[in-house]
Amino acid sequence: MGLLNRELLGLELEELRSLVEEAGQPSYRARQLYQALYRERVRSTDEISTLSRDFRSELRNRGLVVGAPEIQSRFRSVDGTVRYLMRLGDGETVETVWMPVGDAGEAGDGSEAGAETGQPAGGRATICVSSQAGCAVNCQFCLTALLGIKRNLTAGEMVGQVIAVLCDQGASPARERLNLVFMGMGEPFLNFENFMKAVKLLRGGVGIPESRMTVSTAGVVPRIYDFAKEPVRPKLAISLNAPNDELRTKLMPINRKWNLNQLLGAAREFPLRSREKLTFEYVLMKDVNDRLELARETAERVRGIEAKINLIALNPGPGVEFETPEERAVLGFQKTLMEAGIPAFIRRPRGRDIYAACGQLKRTLTEAD
Repeated sequence: MGLLNRELLGLELEELRSLVEEAGQPSYRARQLYQALYRERVRSTDEISTLSRDFRSELRNRGLVVGAPEIQSRFRSVDGTVRYLMRLGDGETVETVWMPVGDAGEAGDGSEAGAETGQPAGGRATICVSSQAGCAVNCQFCLTALLGIKRNLTAGEMVGQVIAVLCDQGASPARERLNLVFMGMGEPFLNFENFMKAVKLLRGGVGIPESRMTVSTAGVVPRIYDFAKEPVRPKLAISLNAPNDELRTKLMPINRKWNLNQLLGAAREFPLRSREKLTFEYVLMKDVNDRLELARETAERVRGIEAKINLIALNPGPGVEFETPEERAVLGFQKTLMEAGIPAFIRRPRGRDIYAACGQLKRTLTEAD
């Protein structure tokens, strides 16, 4: 394992142990590094006071850096949401969103920029994490799709987003009840290995249990099966958006590769833990997929799956041709699902005014701090 020009953030304990032993240091230094990187959230190796001065100097001389992303801009919503533009080591940028509990509603489990109505605020906040710079899935209603795909993020870049936000907000998993949702820019299951490594580091290093993490996929079916086998995994949300292949393919081209029968088959076989449910996300678009007959069709398609449906009224943005549905259409869709015995919740938008809501992450410039 070469030591030149390495970023430490993203390395697991065993990797750090190999690194310090290669440097001629005792193996316990690995635990000190691990603790400093993920629990103490240091920005520089010079801040790691548990290491000897000579070893810190050696790390610096060998080009080893923490490698945390830099907060380039902050965009603040009237509801308290903050959209961060993060600059990565190679100059690429991604977005991360902080959603505190507030009067506008809770950002709870399984939501990117909204909350299920009817759930009490419980002292929680949510961080929405990006897994790719851009996105290759090309959902027609999502602003991120307009960027195309730039590259996958490393595990360290995903963990680094969380650490940067925690430091900026003065928050800690030891004090606050924090949720993480991998629902930012990108399709996490197209960056599966790095995503899973980030989950393990966030759990074991930063201290956020996987029960407080949710990952959303547009429907990468083989990876759903792989994800099901993972001993440590977040909750699963699946972006549905239509109950039939014709409509879903128009909205989500990924449906050509893995159709609804394949996707829902994987959902039916997914092994759930005690009290766990799958989440289906359904973005409602005016006069496109918000008709009551589609609600009835959706109920039949998901019947028998231990799941809930989160309904999201489309968050508008430049370059997206669809419109936000009327509130009565959203309420009617929810009522139809619930009358059919399907748990359905409406997610209130968070940060819509700063392009931080679901489907709006496109590095859009608004007034920043």
